[in-house]
Amino acid sequence: MTTPAPQLSVVIPVYNEEAGLAALFARLYPALDALGVAYELIFVNDGSRDRSAALLREQWERRPDVTRVVLFNANYGQHLAIVAGFERVRGERVVTLDADLQNPPEEIGKLLAAMDAGHDYVGSIRMKREDSWWRRIASKAMNRLRERLTHIKMTDQGCMLRAYSRDIASAVAASREVSTFIPALAYTFAASPTEVEVAHEERAAGESKYSVYKLIRLNFDLVTGFSLVPLQLFSMFGMLVSAIALATYVVVICYRLFFVEWRGALHALWDRDILAFFLIGMLLFGLGLIGEYVGRIYQQVRERPRYMVRAVLERVDDEDD
Repeated sequence: MTTPAPQLSVVIPVYNEEAGLAALFARLYPALDALGVAYELIFVNDGSRDRSAALLREQWERRPDVTRVVLFNANYGQHLAIVAGFERVRGERVVTLDADLQNPPEEIGKLLAAMDAGHDYVGSIRMKREDSWWRRIASKAMNRLRERLTHIKMTDQGCMLRAYSRDIASAVAASREVSTFIPALAYTFAASPTEVEVAHEERAAGESKYSVYKLIRLNFDLVTGFSLVPLQLFSMFGMLVSAIALATYVVVICYRLFFVEWRGALHALWDRDILAFFLIGMLLFGLGLIGEYVGRIYQQVRERPRYMVRAVLERVDDEDD
């Protein structure tokens, strides 16, 4: 008996979530059943080193009618796991969700209601964040910086509970970028984006997979992937420093020509050691910034596969003809 085509596809990346998967399954399926729409769940195991893959297989065996599992052969990162899900979705609406239950699956209905109102991309804003204080402060700071540099408006870029139309999900999957930030990329494709407030809970189990370093890397990818402003700002700074250096040179020449005691005045004007340290620091920062862009080009031109799939668990009669 053939299962009807789903209207809703839910993509969930999984990485070392063994401790929390049982709680996720217990809440996720009833929440989706209550929506009253045909749905499918696509779990993407991102090279987990614990028993996550085995638990996903067991759950697929329990609910093969609505469950599909993609198994990566290694860890490629959350965003590529979502891309792999986007490449396989069959629903006209696609929702992404973290496996840690910080985004309650019962909130999916709010996103679908916004899509019913005509929006093709729906972001989410956590009403009361259960993260540590430093993560909240860092997130707000990076949100403001990212919006100024890229003009991409996302109030809460760290919340993975989002809804996409099938067309936008397909466009994201077809972009073929080696390193990208999916919500920002989807925003650029959307004709009518919006945001809704959703609840936020503490992790059901385990710990966050985003260290401080990974958060910094994510924001570097976001800024360099969607804007040339950092390079332009650095170029403008170089022009400013050059103009100041020229003006300083003129001042020095004037002191030498017209004043006898020019050395003391020049020393007060310019501490060479401090200026040298400052300029060297800015030079290293600029080289690192240029390296970010060159590195992205290097990764892209190699044209290596973005990820490799070890196996896909799905019912044969679920395949499209």
